[in-house]
Amino acid sequence: MIKEIELEDIKGYFKKREKDANKGDFGKVGLLGGCDNYSGAVKLANMSLAALRSGTGISRVLIPEELKELLSSHILEQTMYCYHNIEELMEGIHGLDSLAVGMGWGSDTSHLQIIARILKEYQGNLVIDADGLNTLVDHLELLNHRFVVLTPHLKEFSRLTHLSMEEIKKDPISIVKEFAQTYHVIVLLKGSTTIISDGKEVHLVKRGCPGMATAGSGDVLTGILAGLLAYQTPSLFTVSAGVYLAGLAGELAEKEKTDIAMIASDTIAKIPEAIKIIRQ
Repeated sequence: MIKEIELEDIKGYFKKREKDANKGDFGKVGLLGGCDNYSGAVKLANMSLAALRSGTGISRVLIPEELKELLSSHILEQTMYCYHNIEELMEGIHGLDSLAVGMGWGSDTSHLQIIARILKEYQGNLVIDADGLNTLVDHLELLNHRFVVLTPHLKEFSRLTHLSMEEIKKDPISIVKEFAQTYHVIVLLKGSTTIISDGKEVHLVKRGCPGMATAGSGDVLTGILAGLLAYQTPSLFTVSAGVYLAGLAGELAEKEKTDIAMIASDTIAKIPEAIKIIRQ
């Protein structure tokens, strides 16, 4: 079954909240990544803000101790957890409802051990993006977790599948569906039409704009997904709702900033307006 997602399909994910609601009602998100360059660390601050704008109650940035000084001035509403080793990291992710891994992570041989440990022990909903996906290349047998979302763009999906980008372009829907079915994951192939599949059904989201073709837009999407998966029932529709929200917010940002001048943080700033439109 192939379904194009429309606004009516996702309204239920953005209902008004009860007057006595508190932050504990809306889950805890973790964002694990960053490396020893400035931009790699600051990506996480942007993503954690996107998660909060998407409705999660608590957003926690998890970074190695040596990145603390790079990131601390960018953390306001979010919290920061610094770790020295993998055991401390595992303590930091314990109890999180969702976790996003790999953004701005860079290349390091220790990352495979970290992802393997998370996939084996972490109990929440997991989103793997960017360098987390690159770490999984040739190690897809590790994908044995209960709920995993992989968020590749075309080049990353080519690396994962060992198919050329031209081969994937010929029949992307079937290839995404087959990959999701084989590895028991949700695959979200980013593009002008984003293809999302759990191996059984396929959703198509045709929201977004050329202005989103800028560094960091994928990170914003991952933050939104992690935010929703912290307090919504994990499902193909929940993931599609996140993609739709990101695309609509991007369209609103482009309308204000133009397709040339728009940057990724403009999408984050438009998440509240996008939620208003979805509610209407």
